[in-house]
Amino acid sequence: MFQTCTYDSIHKEKNMGVKRFVIVGKFVDGTGAALRRNIFLGVKDGVITDIGPVSDLPGNDSSVVDDFSHCIIVPAFVDCSVSLSRSPSVDRRVQISSENASFAEKITMLEKHVGYCYDHGVLGVADSDNISDLVNRSQEEMTEVNMVDIKISSQFSPSRENYIADNPGEDFIKINRFGNIDGEETAHPQLDNEELCRIMHQTKEKVVVVANGVQQVGDALAAGCDAIEQGYCMGEENLKKMAAEGVVWIPSVLRAKNGLNSASAGGNVCCRFAQSCLTPGKPVLEADKFWKKMLAEQLNQLRLARQLGVTTLIGTGAGSAGILHGESMVEEMKLFMKADYSLEETVRSATENGAQFFGMENLGALTVGRKATFLITKGTVKQLPRKLSYLEGIWVDGAPSTSYRKNPIKVAP
Repeated sequence: MFQTCTYDSIHKEKNMGVKRFVIVGKFVDGTGAALRRNIFLGVKDGVITDIGPVSDLPGNDSSVVDDFSHCIIVPAFVDCSVSLSRSPSVDRRVQISSENASFAEKITMLEKHVGYCYDHGVLGVADSDNISDLVNRSQEEMTEVNMVDIKISSQFSPSRENYIADNPGEDFIKINRFGNIDGEETAHPQLDNEELCRIMHQTKEKVVVVANGVQQVGDALAAGCDAIEQGYCMGEENLKKMAAEGVVWIPSVLRAKNGLNSASAGGNVCCRFAQSCLTPGKPVLEADKFWKKMLAEQLNQLRLARQLGVTTLIGTGAGSAGILHGESMVEEMKLFMKADYSLEETVRSATENGAQFFGMENLGALTVGRKATFLITKGTVKQLPRKLSYLEGIWVDGAPSTSYRKNPIKVAP
């Protein structure tokens, strides 16, 4: 609903009607096609008009040329599972404080987390919580929230005959029947299979079900969901059914990696830049074994999903304890590549697939006729996706973003 990927209006007006050419050294377009080298993008009024080899670049003195021949360009990221209003701190006291925060304090936290997303190239997110009021207020005040396309999940009451939220402007439904794999609080424990089916048939919005295990995932698929989130231990048959029926998967592998890091360290202090925990204590052996098993099995399922042709989306779970807004995106991408996804396939899961599923029209693959919104980084192909944590710049609608901070000042999550 909140399609607000914008930049300074004066800067945008200045570039309207001006044809410019962007020279790109290495180009991953987000469709899954092979990386291309030494190409150009023709851009006018924020839209890609041409793509071709640099050798075919038109000789037009009136056009603006931007030379990124030393850089890599990819589409802007879409994180398909975040909680912008929640603190990712592993300190339970901080979590409780954020949950009990005032409306104004929650807006401040929301804006901070949106800023983290933007600074790491995440220009589209699907939020798991009912934050419509927070987002609306922030947008009215013209804050940083306007930089990111935020899709909001509808809430419902299982006690009502009509399950769908009163606010028709919300974008999709997320149902969490049994809780997350990492043990967070269950959102809708009272839903039975009949009620789940009723919800699916009442709504036109897409329905994402958080489910784990063969039975839970099987029930969600039988009810007619559009996406499975997490899906730990769901088994090959469920994956085959998802491939056959076009149900997408948000595997959230980082939840298992984060759990393993925490258990192995035996601590509770999150390191913002290493996605791991410092070590004030001994490893928690049983937890360590559990998370090693979960991580290995989820990576194996992801390999199988690739072979079967299941459409995958990247959703980090940012806002959960230890999973940080923005920078977690690249960490999840690394796990996809560990599961034998190519760079191009991983970028597609991190960009086009999520943009298409959640209807983010201004984001997604960089093809002719689409918006020229992309990320710029330096480095070699072998350094990807790690180098995408250090962006040289962000372009939005065919011009450099005036909001991007290359070296932002970090504060506590």
